[in-house]
Amino acid sequence: MQADVYGLRKCYGIFRCFECCIKCLGGIPYASLIATILLYAGVALFCGCGHEALSGTVTILQNYFEVVRSPVDTLDVFTMIDIFKYVIYGVAAAFFVYGILLMVEGFFTTGAIKDLYGDFKITTCGRCVSAWFIMLTYIFMLAWLGVTAFTSLPVFMYFNIWTICQNTTIAEGANLCLDLRQFGIVTIGEEKKVCTGSENFYKMCESNELDLTFHLFIVALAGAGAAVIAMVHYLMVLSANWAYVKDACRMQKYEDIKSKEEQELHDIHSTRSKERLNAYT
Repeated sequence: MQADVYGLRKCYGIFRCFECCIKCLGGIPYASLIATILLYAGVALFCGCGHEALSGTVTILQNYFEVVRSPVDTLDVFTMIDIFKYVIYGVAAAFFVYGILLMVEGFFTTGAIKDLYGDFKITTCGRCVSAWFIMLTYIFMLAWLGVTAFTSLPVFMYFNIWTICQNTTIAEGANLCLDLRQFGIVTIGEEKKVCTGSENFYKMCESNELDLTFHLFIVALAGAGAAVIAMVHYLMVLSANWAYVKDACRMQKYEDIKSKEEQELHDIHSTRSKERLNAYT
């Protein structure tokens, strides 16, 4: 008998634990979670691969195009690359925090928070938070579109160089040169170019830096595109959350008016009953 009671208690405890897990899983904002994972993956690819691709670009410019770093007070291509690296550090940190904030907003507008705090708080606070994040996410989406377009430029440049290197046998009879002045990397007065018949050209094509840097820029471009998709996904989620809290606010006002009218009717009936009782007595 005691064993049966113990077994029933154990089964009841397991059932309660399972019910609690189901309730917790039901309160997770899966749409925001998917968008956050996509955002983190895109930002990680863009920042990590972009940083290494910029380092590879410095190596290629110094070793094969013989570009020398200018003095510290001069804004040259190496200084711009260093600035881009610091921008990458800031982007990684900023969007890590922004992803956490959007996840918190997703949890805030779920049914689990509604059960804990009631309709009033979720509609008054959640509506303002959702509207603010919609505006901010839209701005970030436009910014990432610009980043994607900007990242496609080095991909195009390296694709041209990589294509010439892949067709070295065809290009042997032609006098093709890669002039950095065409890409705006150096000033017009500087002549930094590598021609197909030179030793630096063959060294650059046979090295791992060119192939690795080219593919790193491609992955960074894919990461920027993933971040754009994540921003669009966030916009859909935030718009749905805003519509939800807006409807909840209207429902809350309706319930308040309804309860107020019912209370007034109850007071009127109570007053009339007392008046009839007094008149009878």
